[in-house]
Order: sequence, then structure tokens, then C-alpha cells
Amino acid sequence: METANNVINLETFRVVQGNKISKVFTGRDRGKFVREKSKLDSIEQNNDIVEIIIPDNIYSINPSFFEELFVNVVKKLGKDEFLKKFKFTSLGDYDYEKPLNEAIDRILRSLTALD
Repeated sequence: METANNVINLETFRVVQGNKISKVFTGRDRGKFVREKSKLDSIEQNNDIVEIIIPDNIYSINPSFFEELFVNVVKKLGKDEFLKKFKFTSLGDYDYEKPLNEAIDRILRSLTALD
């Protein structure tokens, strides 16, 4: 599969232990790891559209993972512009919208609490 420079495929960042592949993305630490390794902030800065691919066979992506993954770009763009710029493709039937929106709201709530 060819990967464009504006695409982040979360498949690349699944935790693998032996022959077991994680079916969850969880925690701030993992979100930060993926943000840094994928160079998400730089990709956002250099592209009009950023595609996030959610792999097939995912059971859960928790809001804290999304929160740390997207913290910088949501603070920079705000919710509406973030949702216009970031396109999500789910290869399975995982519904990512609720945890994503919860994460965005948390980021923006903490921003206003600190202002």
C-alpha cells in the first residue's frame, strides 16, 4: 500500500507482542508516541488535508489517546477547522466519532480553563 505524505495509518502504530496485535489504542503515552513518530504536527502544517486511517479489527480507541495525539493541532485550528482538515477513514466498523469528539472537547475545555 502506497502512503502519501499527508496520510497517517494507525496500523503502523499498533502494539505487537509476538504474534498478538493490539486491537486498542489507549492512553496519553501512546497518543504522544504516535504524534511524535508520525510527525503529525509537521504533516498538518505542510498539507491542506490530513487523512487518518483507522485499521480494521479495532475494538477501542479511547479519548485520552486521541486527546494526546491531536492536542497541538486542535489547539491551533479549533474544532471546526480541525474537522475540515482532518479526514478519518475507518477500514472496519469501529465508530471513532464519539471518543474523537470527547477528546476535542476536553482539549478545548482545558485550553479555556487555562486562559
